[in-house]
Amino acid sequence: MSERKEASHGMRPTTAVIAKGFDPRLSVGSARPAVFRSSTYVFSSPEAAERAFAIASGRAKAREGEQVELIYARINHPNAEILEEQIVPLERGAQGAVVFNSGMAAIVTALTTFLRPGQSLVHTVPLYGGTQCLTHEFLQPFGISAVAVRAGDGAALDAAIAATPNLGAVFIETPSNPTMVMTGIRRAADAVARRGSGDGPRALVMVDNTFLGPTFQHPLMLGADLVVYSATKYLSGFSDMLAGVVLARDAALIRPLRASRVMFGNILQPDECWMLDGRLPTVALRMNKQSKNAQRIAERLAKHTRVAKMHYPTLFEDPEQVRIRDVQCDFPGAVFSMDLRGGRPAAFDFLRGLQLVRNAVSLGGVETLACHPKTTTHSGLSDEEMETAGITDSLVRVSVGIEDWRDVLADFEQALNAI
Repeated sequence: MSERKEASHGMRPTTAVIAKGFDPRLSVGSARPAVFRSSTYVFSSPEAAERAFAIASGRAKAREGEQVELIYARINHPNAEILEEQIVPLERGAQGAVVFNSGMAAIVTALTTFLRPGQSLVHTVPLYGGTQCLTHEFLQPFGISAVAVRAGDGAALDAAIAATPNLGAVFIETPSNPTMVMTGIRRAADAVARRGSGDGPRALVMVDNTFLGPTFQHPLMLGADLVVYSATKYLSGFSDMLAGVVLARDAALIRPLRASRVMFGNILQPDECWMLDGRLPTVALRMNKQSKNAQRIAERLAKHTRVAKMHYPTLFEDPEQVRIRDVQCDFPGAVFSMDLRGGRPAAFDFLRGLQLVRNAVSLGGVETLACHPKTTTHSGLSDEEMETAGITDSLVRVSVGIEDWRDVLADFEQALNAI
C-alpha cells in the first residue's frame, strides 16, 4: 500500500494520513491537532451562519474549496473534520468519510440512510451478532425485509440479488465473524450491476471491512459503494475507545450520511476523534505485525490434537475460498477461529486455562484476546441461525496482538494440553 500514489493529493497513503487535512496555522502552530471541546462555535457574520445552516441541512451544497463555518458539535467539529480528511487516504478508492461514536452507530446510520420501508436488504450470514440482531429487531419491524445468504455461497448470493424485490442494499461481512468464510465482493457488485436500477436508485453494496481493512482488503476497488468499520478494532488498536467509520466511493453518498448523523446525534466526540486520528499512522504497522503473528500461531495450532478444525485464510481448503482469498486479500489478517475436540466443555476449559491471553470479546487490539462466540458475541442468534452460520459449541475465536508470537503460542498450547 505504501507504494501506491494518489493523484488527488500527490502523496502516498502513509504520508497523507499524517500530512493531509490539518493546517497547523489553525491550531496556534501546533504540529499535531489539538482537541477542540467546544459545543458551539462563533460565526464571523450572520451571512456565514445562514450559509453554514443551509449546507448542514442539505438545502445547499458547498462549493469546491469553500470553508464552511462550524455550527455546533452535534453537527460537526474540528476534530471530526480532521479525522475524516486524514482517514480517507487509508481506504483505497474512498472519496469521503463520516465518523460515528461506535461501529454499530455507523452500521445503523448507513442502513437507515439508504433503505426505506418496503425495500429489501440482502445480507450474508453469519454477521457480527449485533448487526444480525439489527436486521431482525429493528429493520424488519420497520418494514425492511431481510434476505440472508450463507457467506461464501456466490451462486446463492447472485440469485438473491437478482430475485429479491425492491432491493435497496446488499450488506456483506467478509471474512465472516466468527467463521472466517469469505464472500466475493466483485461478484456481488457485478450481480447488482446486472440487476440494474429498475424504477429506483441502484442497490448499494456495503461491506463490513473490520477484519482485514484498510490494510489487507480494499472493497471500494472491487465495486463496493460503502465500507463500514468498527474503528474500535484495528483502526484504534488499543481496546480503550469506541468509534465507527463509513467511507464512500462516491462523495455524493457522504452528504445524506452526515444529515442522518445530525439527526441521530451519533457523531464521534472530539477527544475520541483526537485519539483515533493520532493512531491512524500506525494502523498498517500494527496490522502487519498482528497478521504475521496470527499466521505463525494458527498454522502451528492447526496440527494440535485438540484442534478439530482451524479457520484461517492460509489454511482454506475449499477451492472457491482459496480463489476469493487470492484475488481479494493482500494478507490473511490477525483473526482465526478453531473448533476444539470435546465441545463446549473443551472450549470453556481452554479459555479458563489461558494465562497470557485474555478471555474477552472484541478484537484488533495490541493484546491477544479469545472468546466463545456462541455464548457471547453471537448469543442472540437462534439455534437455526447458529447452525446455518456454522457457529458451534466448540468454536473459539482468537484475535492476535503484537506480543512475541512464541509467548502467545506457548500459552495456547499449555491451555490446549490442560483440557
